[in-house]
Amino acid sequence: MSTIESPTTPTDDAQRRILNRLKRARGQLNAVIEAVESGGDCRSVVTQLSAVSSALDKAGFAIISNAMRECLTEPGAGDDADNRMTVEELEKLFLTLS
Repeated sequence: MSTIESPTTPTDDAQRRILNRLKRARGQLNAVIEAVESGGDCRSVVTQLSAVSSALDKAGFAIISNAMRECLTEPGAGDDADNRMTVEELEKLFLTLS
């Protein structure tokens, strides 16, 4: 039996995926810090830093994607209608990640 999700909150699955990406980024950032502190070679540090950046970008895109689905699927519905973003606000957020 499926459950109906509130249009104003991300699904448990979406939230889990976002948190996993952020935790992965945190682990990769810790590895970058350790590599810099221990004098790791430049290639390794930059590769790890690139992985952190990619993980954060993907988490940001997932968050915006959820917001787009929530706001554009049921505009003005629910108790949090005042907290909903406009299409222009979503677009601005999206562009900040590029």
